[in-house]
Amino acid sequence: MSDDPLYVGADVSSGSWVAVAFGVGEFDHAAVFEEVGDLWLRYEERAERILLDVPIGLIEEGSTGRACERLAREVLGPRRSAVFTPPVREATRKRRYPAAKRVNERKTGTGLTKQAFAISDDIAAVDELLQELPEAREVIAEAHPEVCFRAFADEPLEYSKLTAGGYAERMRTLAEFDRDAPPVVQSAAEATGGAEVGVDDVLDAVALAYTARPGPGELRTLPPEPETDATGLPMRMVYRSTAPLVDADE
Repeated sequence: MSDDPLYVGADVSSGSWVAVAFGVGEFDHAAVFEEVGDLWLRYEERAERILLDVPIGLIEEGSTGRACERLAREVLGPRRSAVFTPPVREATRKRRYPAAKRVNERKTGTGLTKQAFAISDDIAAVDELLQELPEAREVIAEAHPEVCFRAFADEPLEYSKLTAGGYAERMRTLAEFDRDAPPVVQSAAEATGGAEVGVDDVLDAVALAYTARPGPGELRTLPPEPETDATGLPMRMVYRSTAPLVDADE
């Protein structure tokens, strides 16, 4: 087995994690994991960077929210609805939506969408992993696929990823970023085998993997100078671009 570093992007799909891994220069493999802990065990020895499409760095209370969501909505324009506000940390530990919603309302003064609650288990699992394994904090970071696509395209995307036009728009964006992207997407999709993962989620994982690996542009964050949560985790979204999406003072 090679000891070369890997750069991984992973997206939640139908309750599983679909991961795409690049070596230093090219696509290495794709795999599906039931739990984020399984993903970490697979890559902890080789991964230089793992980008996950899940909120990392959680609010405990207050109505201000995370700056990264606010900035992501600004730069996404027509696709701003793809960014949801995550639950507060306590709410992610609740098993039922009504209880999680009550906690979020008490802690922030605002409700909780069912979309946000739907991945609360995954948010909590990643949060617990990072609390229990400090070494994972040096490798794992949050990235939003729509922000990554926006950075690659150098302009806001027009269509939802769930539409045919949106799929074509994102494939074109990846192909312009790297001409080998279309066969990479095909290879990654084929590697998932019989797993019940969405094609759009494979595409998202590929975008995160391209962001994670060394390539054109620089690795940047929303916001440029992120705050940390109560446990020391930075509240940020990672993206790759030749120029920042927002000014440093935002």
